[in-house]
Amino acid sequence: MTRRIGVHLGTAGGVSNAVLRAHEIGANTFQIFSSSPRMWRAAKLDPAQCKRMRELRAQYDVGPLVIHTSYLVNLCSQTEAVRRNSVSAFRGEMERALGLGAEYLVLHPGSWKGLTRDEGLKLAAESIERAIEGLPWQDAEFTILIENTAGSECSLGGSFDQVAELVALLRNHAPVAVCLDTCHTHVSGYDIVSEVGYAETMHQIASTVGFDSVRVWHCNDAKAARGSKLDRHEHIGQGTIGNELFRRLLNDPRFIHAAFIAETPVDDDGNEERNVLVLKSLAQVR
Repeated sequence: MTRRIGVHLGTAGGVSNAVLRAHEIGANTFQIFSSSPRMWRAAKLDPAQCKRMRELRAQYDVGPLVIHTSYLVNLCSQTEAVRRNSVSAFRGEMERALGLGAEYLVLHPGSWKGLTRDEGLKLAAESIERAIEGLPWQDAEFTILIENTAGSECSLGGSFDQVAELVALLRNHAPVAVCLDTCHTHVSGYDIVSEVGYAETMHQIASTVGFDSVRVWHCNDAKAARGSKLDRHEHIGQGTIGNELFRRLLNDPRFIHAAFIAETPVDDDGNEERNVLVLKSLAQVR
């Protein structure tokens, strides 16, 4: 089976241009923001761009399309105004994802600072249910992916069991699965670098979220040490994780169904292509 390997891309000049860019650099999947990730108000998508996105993806066999939710969204905030804005913004993310024909929408649930973890989980689940109410997601091949985080204090999703708990709360109310990030996994304290550590981490994934639920791996090396809780992405093979983890992951048959997408820095021209090519070189199955 062909591995789906890609990278997060910009949408300058029109959202559909990301498909052309993905094809140009040898990616067969990709991730985008559907609006500015640092602004509450989002511009409406051009229907012509949505149509062109679907046509180009079919023409070049590029997919799945993954959209990453805005960084502002905090669905478990103790502040009602922030939570209300977050629900509205996440509903907009859902509408744009469905309009573009995206398969996945990745979500960081947010911070439960000022609450208990259980209160945060409950608020996040309730907020997601409110945000998707009445939307036609049942008619699409579409799934919300809960992403694990770097494990900073009060950040919901800093462990596999927290991600699994939120997925369980939502399973009967929303289309939901999981996105795991290699950098977040590493800096939150899981050993994915050593062979023994990788096996133990896979055992923990199996006993919490389950392999089948992991639809996307964000493939990022890390600038910081394991357990540091610092979310600083690095180019593949140039950080504290190294190439071997990505080789194991890309060739692990338990994730043959998953897409592997880099969110690595763009310091210079060619960085996106370079990280895609490194990941492809590490995947023995093309």
